[in-house]
Amino acid sequence: MKTQADKQDNAQVKPQHLTVLPDEKISFAKSTILGLQHVLAMDVYVVPFLIAMLIGLSPNQSSALIQSTFIAAGLATIVQTYFCMKLPMAQGPSYVPLGAIVTIYAASGGGELGWSSVLGASLIGAILVIILGYTGIFNKIVKSFIPPIVGGTIIFIVGLSLLPVAIRDNIYGATDATINQNVLLALISGAVLILFVILGSLFHTKGSIFRITSVMIALIVGCMAANFMGVLDFSAVQNAKWFSMPQLPFKDFGFSFDFSAIITMVIIYIVLLAETTGTWFAISNVIDKPLTDKNINRGVIGEGISCLIAAMLGSTPVTGYSTNAGIISITGVASRRVFLAVGGWFVLFGCSSKLAALISSIPTAVIGGVFAIVCGIIAINGLQVMKDVTIGEKEMYIISIPMILTLALVLIPKDFLYTLPTFVQYLLGSPILVAALAAILLNKLLPNAK
Repeated sequence: MKTQADKQDNAQVKPQHLTVLPDEKISFAKSTILGLQHVLAMDVYVVPFLIAMLIGLSPNQSSALIQSTFIAAGLATIVQTYFCMKLPMAQGPSYVPLGAIVTIYAASGGGELGWSSVLGASLIGAILVIILGYTGIFNKIVKSFIPPIVGGTIIFIVGLSLLPVAIRDNIYGATDATINQNVLLALISGAVLILFVILGSLFHTKGSIFRITSVMIALIVGCMAANFMGVLDFSAVQNAKWFSMPQLPFKDFGFSFDFSAIITMVIIYIVLLAETTGTWFAISNVIDKPLTDKNINRGVIGEGISCLIAAMLGSTPVTGYSTNAGIISITGVASRRVFLAVGGWFVLFGCSSKLAALISSIPTAVIGGVFAIVCGIIAINGLQVMKDVTIGEKEMYIISIPMILTLALVLIPKDFLYTLPTFVQYLLGSPILVAALAAILLNKLLPNAK
């Protein structure tokens, strides 16, 4: 016999088993802890680290770039979650512009001039993105070309494209430890995550704390295991300062405007928008809240404002992270207050070199074990979007061809990719974009079954 409390609890359960709804209010302490959980699962520091390595920045310049990236991610998260798209989502630096940034930097002569060209092109591109959102042009494209079969396929390929990265780069290819240790650390963090999700499901309301904090506990236990193996290195944390001033525009860096650099970055921003659409669909599906015209238009404006903020802080373009959609699905917590805390944590990390060093000290394989599960869940969310679609011959091709293209481009040899023209490198360097375009074209071109 169910009690009244049980009935009320069941009435609040959403199809995606959310325990906290997007606009539901939760305490400051709880938001802070759950926000940290998202931050720990995001590899925000990797992109600025790679850029610093690829263009040969000095240690001080590298630290300044990482600092700026954290602050930009924090402010962008707050802007997108609370003022623009108003969905629970975190913003972070995108991998997509890496090739373009290196190319623009080198073509502009490197040094301060090279970096100012990168920032100037990013600034103009961000303004154009804001115009796309304000005029509603991008939304019209989405409405016309992305029905449920295409939207579900895009979400599926987002998870599918990230899965090889999680396993190959974050686990097998991690340099923190030996491959045996990496695999063991990934298994430990992944197993702890699954265990606590199961405990949360078994004990329902009373055990919700297990599910809500499952990602953080998995990362903590993984770090403890790494410490036991002797591969947890906190030396960078000990040497870092507690507080350090971020970069200031026109004082620490400037902006210069080169036409070819701007055109290149505009193309990159279009790729970013196409890619982040998959993240938006994934989040809307997880929280069981369909994307409205207003959501999409404001989301594009938010993307542009976020990238504008990043450029003004001397950092690179930011975009929505699909990782967080998987974490919401695992924990059941979709509160926007949590993502306000995510933004706050990022800003705090950006102002403290010691805290930024702490998060970057988590072994890559530990994050990989959690990340792999998150990617799988994102892919399954895509299949759920298509659950009411009748899968005929046309639909089979719409799903399978993008799936093949995604894996083909994720696994493409880098040596071959670099022999191709620069624009083709940008295009093929984004498996999600190519697969999404393929799904859209197949849906339009293939005839419907009679």
